[in-house]
Amino acid sequence: MMEYALSIKHLGKTYRNGVTALDDVSLDIEKGDFFALLGPNGAGKSTLIGIVTSLVRKSAGMVRVMGYDIDTHFSQAKSKIGVVPQDFNFNKFEPIIEILKNQAGYFGMGRHAALHAAEESLNNLSLWEKRKLTPRQLSGGMNRRLLIARALVHDPELLILDEPTAGVDIEIRRSVWNLMREINSHGRTIILTTHYLEEAESLCRNIGIIDRGKIIVNTSMRKLLEKLKEESFILYLQNPVTRLLDLEDYSYKFLDDKTLEVALSYDKTLHGLFNLLDRHGVTVSSIRNKANRLEELFLTMTHRNSE
Repeated sequence: MMEYALSIKHLGKTYRNGVTALDDVSLDIEKGDFFALLGPNGAGKSTLIGIVTSLVRKSAGMVRVMGYDIDTHFSQAKSKIGVVPQDFNFNKFEPIIEILKNQAGYFGMGRHAALHAAEESLNNLSLWEKRKLTPRQLSGGMNRRLLIARALVHDPELLILDEPTAGVDIEIRRSVWNLMREINSHGRTIILTTHYLEEAESLCRNIGIIDRGKIIVNTSMRKLLEKLKEESFILYLQNPVTRLLDLEDYSYKFLDDKTLEVALSYDKTLHGLFNLLDRHGVTVSSIRNKANRLEELFLTMTHRNSE
């Protein structure tokens, strides 16, 4: 029998104002997976995560965390979960060693055990040398690491990342990505919610897309990307082009006189495209994929069009 880190069956949530946030949601996430949960604003992501983490009361259905039912074995289920929120929600004037010790205490650890757990978590996140500092003395990247260290201090088996890189620069984002890969490589299950769709494509093996309270996609990242019928490429030209080109049935547009965007369906090749450009005396100096493939799929599947 398959063991799941998270198993959700027929989950529903209707708020008092009559709004249905979740409608018969079922989802199984295997142990050790790196799973992306995506959806537009208002799709139901936050409600689903809120129910799993006991912040929101469900209206119907069943949720099990590492085999523990959140209704009948609440404490055991909650102890298996670590949550990394989007916003910094700790005391900015408290030494970070105390933040982690207090967090460990919330999960029933005695003083000595809490100190040991805090030391281990800070060492694992390369924060031990900063232990006497307060969050207000740390950089944005260090504070992100502190959020993760706090979530891991009680050694949970399931880590939930709620928009972990929202509003941070690319250097911090890449650092967090590398950290997440390392944590997952040691067997810890990770669920990622994000609006940065390239983040999901880069990190996750499996993906669920929720829209209007329903799971509309639940598959592997590889299989999802295979559904993409065409890819867009950006071609940087060696010389300016100021005339229209006859590229037969290749769809294209000029971004400027030296930059060409071409949509390439899977029955067409870049080699064929380059041959056509050669006939027009157009030389390509470099080329890249247009970011990002997953976003195109996401917009299509949720019936939303880009502006």
